[in-house]
Amino acid sequence: MSQYLPGLEGVPATRSNISDLDGKRGILTYRGYRIADLARYSTFEETAMLLLDGKLPSREELAEFDRQLRENRRVKYNLREIMKYLPATGHPMQMLQASIAALSMFYPGDECLTGSDLCEDLEYVHTMSVKILARMATLVAMWEHIRNGYDPVEPRKDLGYAENLLYMFNGEDPDPLYARILDACLILHAEHTINASTFAALVAGSTLTNPFLVIAAAIGTLAGPLHGGANQKVVQMLREIGSPDRAEAWLEEQLRHKRKIWGFGHREYKVKDPRAIILQDMMMDLMKERGGEVTPLFEIAVALEKAAESRLGPKGVYPNVDFYSGLLYLQMGIPEDQFTSIFAVARCAGWLAHWREQLKDNRIFRPTQVYTGEAERDYVPIDQR
Repeated sequence: MSQYLPGLEGVPATRSNISDLDGKRGILTYRGYRIADLARYSTFEETAMLLLDGKLPSREELAEFDRQLRENRRVKYNLREIMKYLPATGHPMQMLQASIAALSMFYPGDECLTGSDLCEDLEYVHTMSVKILARMATLVAMWEHIRNGYDPVEPRKDLGYAENLLYMFNGEDPDPLYARILDACLILHAEHTINASTFAALVAGSTLTNPFLVIAAAIGTLAGPLHGGANQKVVQMLREIGSPDRAEAWLEEQLRHKRKIWGFGHREYKVKDPRAIILQDMMMDLMKERGGEVTPLFEIAVALEKAAESRLGPKGVYPNVDFYSGLLYLQMGIPEDQFTSIFAVARCAGWLAHWREQLKDNRIFRPTQVYTGEAERDYVPIDQR
């Protein structure tokens, strides 16, 4: 195939049975299970097992996996010291990529990836998946304290994944409602077929590099504003609009100058992102539960979506997962520049599932190119140029 397709749009890069989406009907499934059902009935721990192992676990299997995650939350003090010397003004995603990459030096053992039976060592794959997934949330929460000049809050073994993440952020027992909402958000962000960051993980994984470095490659890709960084941009955009009554005029101005509307549009979906629907519903439920006491930015977001319906809807451009997720994180007291880090914590489950799948039938990625440079020519010495 020699046809050049920008962004590899529509080009199959791998075979996978992890997740699937129907962009015309707005359906997303993990291993065949609808995302709405998982967000309502499952937990992040159970969903992570589903992605990693390909099936819903038994009660005993889930309890053991949960125990392993709780036992692996702590990180070496050496890494904490490294984090203390990172610039406090650095973006949390930069910290996360650097710290995850550094962890590869503390937990070696990837020599099993160099042999012909690399896909047979499932114990190694499982162990490394647990170590990475457990520590992702720890690193994100640690940075919130370290960058502000304080020692991090130690993780607790008596709390679930989402509960512990909230606890480590503020050092207080987590609000049960916020913990459940965060748990659902982690489920919604855990996997989404072959997006840019997952493709980066596949490319890195195909070289049989250390799995911590696989995740570091994915984190660097997710950090971009055209991928995971868009949720932070949405909040900034809503603040710029200022009030619901300004939403329509602001939208017209943006469209007139052909500027990007953050949180709108998705290459795969021609209808509203099913994850955005669930996130909006959760925001509505939270508003009812708290007697309307939620961020005023939510009202602006609803007004903007309504204004965009007639202008962008006919073009198949609707809110995506980034449009409402940041508002929920903001409501929980999570700083705006940490939104994408929370996204990475969740998506790590999907990245690891794809890493594991890649190892089963591995072949290093080596795409071709369409060369547009000069024809073959002779070198000209510098004094003759």
